[in-house]
Amino acid sequence: MKALVVGGTGSTGPYIIDGLLKRGYEVTMLHRGVHEIELPQEVEHLHADPHWMENLKQALEGKSFDLAVSIYGRLRLIAEAIKGRTPRLISVGGALAVYKGWLPVTETQPWYHMEESRVPVKEDDDLATAPGADHFTERVREAERVVMQAHREGHYNATHFRYPIVYGPRHIGPPEWSIVRRIRDGRRQLIVPGGGMTLLSRGFAENIAHGIMLAVDNSAASAGQTYNICDDRVVSNREWIRLIDQVMNHEFEFIEIPFEVLPSGFHAAPTQTLFPYHRVMDITKIKQQLGYLDVVSSERAIELTVKWYLENPLPPGGELEKNTGDPFDYAGEDRFIQIYSTARDQLRQELAQGPDTGTVWRHPYAHPQKRGDLK
Repeated sequence: MKALVVGGTGSTGPYIIDGLLKRGYEVTMLHRGVHEIELPQEVEHLHADPHWMENLKQALEGKSFDLAVSIYGRLRLIAEAIKGRTPRLISVGGALAVYKGWLPVTETQPWYHMEESRVPVKEDDDLATAPGADHFTERVREAERVVMQAHREGHYNATHFRYPIVYGPRHIGPPEWSIVRRIRDGRRQLIVPGGGMTLLSRGFAENIAHGIMLAVDNSAASAGQTYNICDDRVVSNREWIRLIDQVMNHEFEFIEIPFEVLPSGFHAAPTQTLFPYHRVMDITKIKQQLGYLDVVSSERAIELTVKWYLENPLPPGGELEKNTGDPFDYAGEDRFIQIYSTARDQLRQELAQGPDTGTVWRHPYAHPQKRGDLK
């Protein structure tokens, strides 16, 4: 059996390739060749840019596969280029760009343009379909449509996955690095907008790859299906930071600035903490249809991720660190902390002078002091 993996050098790719090799596939990886990673020698490499149809056709000329897994590049082009070359396609896209109001990707500071949404969202809930609202979102939705149209027309058996915020080794912009670097740099205080109570669906790379392998193993059950995929356990930004704290034997003092008082353009905190609304995916469908369960717990997954970046730190100011969207402007953070702390202390003093509301809480059930007391 032969398998094509488009992409493969990021977080989930090596786990997917390993899963295919263990299932007896001869694996060919098509990627740009910009980022090479250590893989088993039997994995064949095709170097081509999967963002262009001409490159794809040239690289795939005369080749056929029993399975194709597309995790990188322009999916709508890949979905067309592999027609007639494989009977089975498993494709991947991002959830943040798909659901209505979740993340307008092409905005400079998208968290200021987010909308409230259902918690959690199912695969058939409101999608970001408004024309002109966001160019990137339109392309992602179009790619899903092209894949499923090809499935309905019988070109191949297709399954599509919507990725969450993925974490793990080899991420091109690891969000955990925003916390890890601050701890390494000796930071003791951390601005956490809204107290860090926003819930975000995250997916450890090995868990995500396990979900992909379930579709490989269950081609009939997953035929024509779109699945949300993420860790079964959803943690808040606050807990996410605390879990990283524990791995590094550290404890931040949280500066809990309310979202409503943040100035326009504020970015003096890790990017994911700027999300004002929950972004939670319902994975009931993949659990019921394919039997998905995490293979690595959230605690262990974060521990493995943090330790990997401690052993493989990002160069300060380098390309990967810039991909996190974090300016690491400690002087600016300290100034915001000073301004907010002064205003908070003053507000507390003023509120202490406010009227006594007279509200007294009590447990609503009866607590009789003697037998027969029905009051």
